[in-house]
Amino acid sequence: MPQQDQRLQELKAWLQPRLTELFACRGWGDVPEASLVPASSDASFRRYFRWEAPGRSFIVMDAPPPQENCRPFVEVAALLASAGVNVPEILAQDLDRGFLLLSDLGRQTYLDVIDEANADELFADAMRALLAFQTSPITTPLPNYDEALLRRELQLFPEWYVQRHLGHRFSTNELDVWERICRLLIDSALEQPRVLVHRDYMPRNLMLSEPNPGVLDFQDAVVGPVTYDITSLFKDAFLSWPEARVQGWLRNYWEAARSAGVPVQADFEAFQRASDLMGLQRHLKVIGIFARICHRDGKPRYLADVPRFFTYIETVAARRPELAELSELLQGLPRTQVQL
Repeated sequence: MPQQDQRLQELKAWLQPRLTELFACRGWGDVPEASLVPASSDASFRRYFRWEAPGRSFIVMDAPPPQENCRPFVEVAALLASAGVNVPEILAQDLDRGFLLLSDLGRQTYLDVIDEANADELFADAMRALLAFQTSPITTPLPNYDEALLRRELQLFPEWYVQRHLGHRFSTNELDVWERICRLLIDSALEQPRVLVHRDYMPRNLMLSEPNPGVLDFQDAVVGPVTYDITSLFKDAFLSWPEARVQGWLRNYWEAARSAGVPVQADFEAFQRASDLMGLQRHLKVIGIFARICHRDGKPRYLADVPRFFTYIETVAARRPELAELSELLQGLPRTQVQL
């Protein structure tokens, strides 16, 4: 039997007594018959299933060790819940085996429903949730978004996109330019005020829920730059907005953050520059990740969204003279890719 199917059988065997105990504790009677159906896809090794019977539904996470570790999910969920953020309740757990039983926050992500008409309202809710955890005490030890992590992320771009996907190696001059760009982006990130950073705060990980939004995929949270999550929210991997509208939302957030006591930059121009440079670090990282997912994990569909990130980069570079070298470097890359 394939290993993945074996995991599913083990998950089902683990789940049944946990449901029996849960139903008994809450006075719900006998556990009805129900099947597990895939609930969402994921770029990682994690899988999510929905258990659903009339009037009740739950999400079951399969996070196979050693590729995945459930412990950060459990710890960050408790931290966000204490801040009043709507996250899944953990109803049963087996951290050693990588199984979690979770409450179900709904079937529709922001990505499923957001449009020009409702974006202001949905993003206003998302900003309120973001401010809630940015102003909450960090009572659980979290990794720091330090120079080593920022640099490892940036190196995904030359390693996986430039070298593996395009078949190109940076020349000595290109390496010098790349190092100067990395130094600029890393220094900007490290100079920023530090808060709890979700690290993937985007419409695909926000559920249309009550209270809105439900927040998912927070297990990689760190302590890091204040602009990271708000920039991720509007410069999404799968959805783009007019730049003028993005700048309006960023100003709304900056004003609300100042009022809430979030340690954002003192003036909007400084905040905007920090957001621009933080976004660049993320865009380059994500391009590298999408290339890695394609070539290492055999999931090429993510590459279709790489042009969106280059557009984000071009927009920022056009208003930041200090990024002229980056523009020239990117324009000099090969236009063809290696055979998949």
